[in-house]
Parts: sequence; C-alpha cells; structure tokens
Amino acid sequence: MTDRSRGTGLRWSSHGTVAELFTGRHNSLGFMRLFLACGVVLSHAASLGFNNTEFGHGFSRGQTDIGKLSVYAFFILSGILVTRSGVRLGLGRFLWHRALRLLPGLWVCILVCAFVLAPVLYWHLHGSLDGFIDHAQGPFQYVWHNAHIIIVQKDISGVMSFGKSVGLGTSDTFNGPVWTLHYEVMCYLAVGVLAATGALKKSRRLILLITVFLGWRVIREAIEHRYYTGAGQASFFRDFTVPIFGYTSTNWYLYLGFAFALGAVIELYKDRIPVNDVLGIGSIVVLLLSLRFGYLFVVGIPAMAYGLTYVAIRLPKPFQRICSRNDYSYGIYIYGWAMQMTLILLGGTQWGFWPFLLLSYLAAGVMAYLSWHLVEKRAMRFKDLGKNWTFGRPRPAAPAASESQGAPVPVAGPVPEKAGSPA
Repeated sequence: MTDRSRGTGLRWSSHGTVAELFTGRHNSLGFMRLFLACGVVLSHAASLGFNNTEFGHGFSRGQTDIGKLSVYAFFILSGILVTRSGVRLGLGRFLWHRALRLLPGLWVCILVCAFVLAPVLYWHLHGSLDGFIDHAQGPFQYVWHNAHIIIVQKDISGVMSFGKSVGLGTSDTFNGPVWTLHYEVMCYLAVGVLAATGALKKSRRLILLITVFLGWRVIREAIEHRYYTGAGQASFFRDFTVPIFGYTSTNWYLYLGFAFALGAVIELYKDRIPVNDVLGIGSIVVLLLSLRFGYLFVVGIPAMAYGLTYVAIRLPKPFQRICSRNDYSYGIYIYGWAMQMTLILLGGTQWGFWPFLLLSYLAAGVMAYLSWHLVEKRAMRFKDLGKNWTFGRPRPAAPAASESQGAPVPVAGPVPEKAGSPA
C-alpha cells in the first residue's frame, strides 16, 4: 500500500494503487470481456428473435440496454489498455498491432457471412441460388463495401430483407454490431496522434482536459433534455461523412469517446488512483441507481469506469484464468448477431427464448473458437514485424498488460492486443 492510498482516509479498505495492482496477467480482463460479449448476444436475442425491447431497456427507463451498456464498458477497458499500448510502443508498431488485432478477424467474418452463411440461407429461403451472385447487393459487393470497417451494405442478396418480409426476424441487417468498430478505430487513431506528439507521456493533463470537455458536453445534453434517455438522440454537432469510413454520428463520438477517454485517464493517472473496496462497491451502486433513476451518462458511466477497474483487479483468482490466453470475446462479438439471424431464418426461435439464447451462445462460441485459433491468434504472430516501425523515438518499455491481453470492442469491440468490442 502506498502513502497516497493511505492518505485517502480509507486506509482500512485500500489495497494499493491501480499502477501497482493492474499489471501483467493478474487481472480478470479476459473473463470480463467474455462476459460483456455475452451480454451483447443476450440483449440482441430478445429484439432480433422475438421483437421485444432489448434486455435492460425497461429497467433503465429507456436510457440504454445490456448490449449498449456492454459496449460502453468495452470502450472504457479499451481506453485503459490501448492508451497503455500507445505509451509503450512507437507509433508505427502501435498502429500495426491495432490493425492485426482488429482487421483479420473482421475480414474473415465478412467473407464467412458473404460466402458461407448467406448462400445457405438464400437456398433455404428460395430453394436455389438463382439470382444470389448477380444480385445488385450480392456477396462480392458486400465484401467490397464493408471491408473498411463501417457497414455500408447491410444485407446480402436480400436474404435478411426477404426473411423479415415473411415474418422471420425483425432486422434486415446481416451483422449489426460491426458499426461500433468504426468508432473504436477513430479512438485508436486519436491515441496514435497523442502518442506521436508526446502528449500521452508528457502532457497527461491534456487528456484529462479532453475528458472533462466531453463530460461537460454530456452534462449539457442531460440538462437541456432534463431526463436524457439515450445516446444518439440529442444534438451535439452536425453529423458528417468521413472519407473511407462514411457516415458518422457525432453523438456516438461524444458518448463512446467519453467512455474511452475515462479509461485513458485511469491509465495515465493510475499511480494516483487507489484500489479501494468502499469506492469500488460504491461505484457499482451509483451505476445501478443511475440506470434506474436517470442521468446514467452523467454519473453512471464515470462510476462504471472505476467499477470495471476495481472488479478487474479484485475478482478472485479463478476468474483470472478465464480467457487469459485464448480470447474469444471479439469473435463472439462480431459473429453473435450473424449467427442469431442465421438461426432465426432456419427456425431457431420456435422453441422459445431460452433455447434460442442457448443456441445463440453455442453458435457464436463455435465461430469465436474457430476465429481465434485459425485467424486472430495466427495474425498476432506477425506483430513483431513492426518492432522497428517507430515513426519517431522508440519509447522505453513500461509495465503493461501482456500482449495477449488485448482489444475492441467493442463494443464496444476489440480492446487491446487481444480483445474486441463492443453492440
């Protein structure tokens, strides 16, 4: 326990600082990312298969649901670990690692959707593949339009639209959650710029000021709308189109960016943040109260940022072994929706919600297992190719989460070197 933690006045319940305790593999990040990815699948099961509101929507009085809340949590964790990576690595290697962690798994997922799942479903719905390939929004167009991390083409050869028109499912989108990866990548690029300019190491107050500004905007939205009921509904700046990435919502930049920035602040000020039982349990209580009674984005998300850090450190050791080496969270995140829609069109909802949810977890889990062992893990073997790509001075090594403690993601998505995000 450090002098700083003793000085908090909560000495009896303090265990040290985040800098001392949140290092290496001595945390439950793998379990937490897996839990969050499963939360996204749970939330979508109700809306996609049974046309119900997503889980948690009623409890939070319309502020959010379990899926979106999991995405905010992913962005907080990503803010911590990606900022850590930005401090530790040169710019070139940082960008190389981020690309390796995110893109290969995503690209293979897009190919699987276009050339495995879509033709099977098209055959099931139409009895043949006539018109599948030469459709105006066919599989090749789907791959071409969506390979740059934003959903430009939602459907493949009208499979989901046709299914929806005949009462199978409620969505015409083949893989909805991928939309968050665009915002994840933009956060990565922001960290890269701050790292290249030296701000992450020499001007951490700048990151604190950015976070305060984003928080002020969130508070302003809450005041203007009295009882704010969800990100994406209020005005921030005008939406715009980013070259390559396409249409962009400034509101999602605000709210997801705020979550990511909170994680970055925790990482940069970790030597001053105590790991304290009273603060940890209190932050969870504040989160639950804000979910129920309002102003989640003003007080609940900041409380969740500390609560996630606390839980990652304080969960018992058995949780630390779950997904510590094999990270299936990104795969579950990027395949969960597509597998659920596949099950819906094949009649997987006929037995009711809970069997459908179980089938969803099983299908997404199988795809996540294959994605990790056949694609993601193999891709990360090339990370050392970028070890000399500094684009500037090499940064000295610092205590950090293992390279395998990774990514988006997501949800939002990928978090650091080995995880995804995440909704």
